[in-house]
Amino acid sequence: MDLNEKVIYKNNIHFHTLPTQKFKTVTIVVKCMAKLDRQTITKRALLPFILQQGTKNYPSEKKLMMKLDELYGAVLSIDGAKKGNNHIISFRLDVANENYISNESQVMEEALQLLKEIIFNPRTEANAFQNKIVEREKLTLKNKIQSIYDDKLAYANMRLIDEMCKNELYHIHTNGYVDDLPDLNGEKMYEYYQTMLKEDRMDIYIVGDFNKELMQDKLTDIFVREISTIDDKIVDDSKEIVNNKEIIETQPIQQAKLHIGYRTNCTYQDENYFALQVFNGLFGGFPSSKLFINVREKNSLAYYASSRIESHKGLLLVFSGIEAENFEKARSIIEEQMNEMKLGAFSESEIEEIKSLIISEIQETLDHPQGTIELLYQQVVGNKSLSPTQFIENINKVSKSQIEQVAKGIELDTVYLLTNQGGEKI
Repeated sequence: MDLNEKVIYKNNIHFHTLPTQKFKTVTIVVKCMAKLDRQTITKRALLPFILQQGTKNYPSEKKLMMKLDELYGAVLSIDGAKKGNNHIISFRLDVANENYISNESQVMEEALQLLKEIIFNPRTEANAFQNKIVEREKLTLKNKIQSIYDDKLAYANMRLIDEMCKNELYHIHTNGYVDDLPDLNGEKMYEYYQTMLKEDRMDIYIVGDFNKELMQDKLTDIFVREISTIDDKIVDDSKEIVNNKEIIETQPIQQAKLHIGYRTNCTYQDENYFALQVFNGLFGGFPSSKLFINVREKNSLAYYASSRIESHKGLLLVFSGIEAENFEKARSIIEEQMNEMKLGAFSESEIEEIKSLIISEIQETLDHPQGTIELLYQQVVGNKSLSPTQFIENINKVSKSQIEQVAKGIELDTVYLLTNQGGEKI
């Protein structure tokens, strides 16, 4: 289970090497992290689309794809995500391991050089991105932002966070805002791109079958950057709950969405975080959980009913799809399950079952190179050293009293209902 991760800081970059014979490919992931900022989020959301359109030496998406094909079908992806109060742009490259290809000793070198070029030397004209590319990708991003309105589950979750975290960084939308797009052009995007390169925290992970020392030398030779001051301070702007809120919106939909937000008062950095993980498994994280059995199975009140925690922000989010007329009853049963958790209405055997499910999930995540990297990156975002082995050990140590204690610290914040026209409180 120990991953043999070696971390060094050089060239203003954190390098993470994980040599393993478990995978036939080598996976390289570069993560650029900055604090969420309403003024820059749309630019950050747009950048991944632009950077996939070509580099200096491969000045079109087609030529870049051809180069990836030459590298035995290497796969590139770039995207953005929100973790706690941070926004992270991830560059991922999966490439064939040259150890398994006869007469090919330069595949890894070429792959790393290509990834370096994608990040540090994109296609530009006179210190700007091409306006025609920016305009085209603005439309792509606009469609992505607007598509959330067709996915009612995602829309309801977005609106819950909008209301729950209204004056906090976490309410900022991962994909940015349509209203910002008209003002963006090639010059402004290139200017922000330069800022990102200089100010983001940068971590480079590489997982696969390679010599650790040789790979470290190769990485530090290829990846070098200049930086401005990096702000690594953790921002905690969570508010105290004065009154919990109830928000009801109407749209012409068939299935109502009842989403509920709680403050856990516990994050990845806290000692009782492992108890919170087991709590969530018992409450709504698995098909054997209280929400699934009592809201969906026993009372047939929901098409789905589950919960998840936002580890770095300290939120517990409940999702359920219901008939509009069942709003009050479904809400009442969800609240009952929360009260039962606070009272310790669960058995030792249920705890053990949930622990084994959580551990199985972690082990399954570690069966994939991308999953392994995401699990390790949690330590960077949470600013806490915690190996998967330690995580599993801590899950196994969780007691019933610790689960009750963490449950008692959970507070209701916002109830959000998306219902059909005229279905306010039926």
